Amino acid sequence: MKKGLLQAVKILAFIALGLLLLWLAFRQTNFRKLAEDLRNANYSWMIVSLLFGFFAFLGRSRRWVLLIRSIGFRPSLSNTYHAVMTGYLANLALPRLGELTRCVALGKKEKIPVDQLVGTVIIERAFDMLVLFLIMFIVLITSSRQIGELIDESILTPLQNKFVLLFGVTWIFWVVTAMFIAITFWLIIRYRKNLRKIKIFGKMFDIAKGVINGLKSITNLERKGEFILQTAIIWISYTMMTWVVAFSIPSTSHLSFIEAIFLLVIGGLAMSAPVQGGFGVFHYAISRALIILEGVSMEDGLAYAVLAHESQLIWIAVTGTISFFIIFRKSKKERELVD
Repeated sequence: MKKGLLQAVKILAFIALGLLLLWLAFRQTNFRKLAEDLRNANYSWMIVSLLFGFFAFLGRSRRWVLLIRSIGFRPSLSNTYHAVMTGYLANLALPRLGELTRCVALGKKEKIPVDQLVGTVIIERAFDMLVLFLIMFIVLITSSRQIGELIDESILTPLQNKFVLLFGVTWIFWVVTAMFIAITFWLIIRYRKNLRKIKIFGKMFDIAKGVINGLKSITNLERKGEFILQTAIIWISYTMMTWVVAFSIPSTSHLSFIEAIFLLVIGGLAMSAPVQGGFGVFHYAISRALIILEGVSMEDGLAYAVLAHESQLIWIAVTGTISFFIIFRKSKKERELVD
């Protein structure tokens, strides 16, 4: 009873957070201008975006098959794809529920222990985290002037200015930053056993351990080259999926490929927030990023965010529902055994 109540409170909190972020994103919006942008958008680019999304989901499914093969099972690509899409559908109901759902779905269909499938998902997420950091690093190095200004104006400059006001010189900011990072790492290592007793730190250590072990276990893959190839297909498809939506609106049609990668990172971070389907947080983050990057109006930025987010949301809702019924449908042989 208590556990169910706590779960209900969490769900309500996620919904409330999403509604708050939606209000923040749309509170100063000219809805007539937004509606006009959406009405005049070239929706043929949505089809192209959904096609790249399909390639990304298919690549993710094939990559998962490769990981599962490394633990001695050989699921079909079809069942793996439907399990992945069922997981995405579950994420619309509750954040992070999809990871467990797809493991349960595929485990039931292919008779694979769920706990072993969860291990492969940890490996997959660990590798994606590594790729995301790599992409962020590349964007920082090759970023356009606007992206550099965005990072500088929103993060570095405010912090630096506070130190200059306090101490009158800039170099102290960088010395203090380096010392803070070094001391933080030292304290974590020195008191890691005590920190483990605290629930939140215990989970953080477990996640870090899972990431490290997951990355190590990739060396056991039979087809490492294909694993890297499928990872490249996934992230290139995600980037193209993000980029082509910009062509549907005149004010964002000149978005560069590098800027699309930056929006992909911002959108990915927004979607990782504990809010169902990224509602609100995605629209807020993407529209503000476009305002700074391209100088577009708030309505144009929100129009892009709505087109990018809702097109994928509808696609996942439709295809995920179909996959749910396919993956949990009993075969004729299974029905005969039950009867």
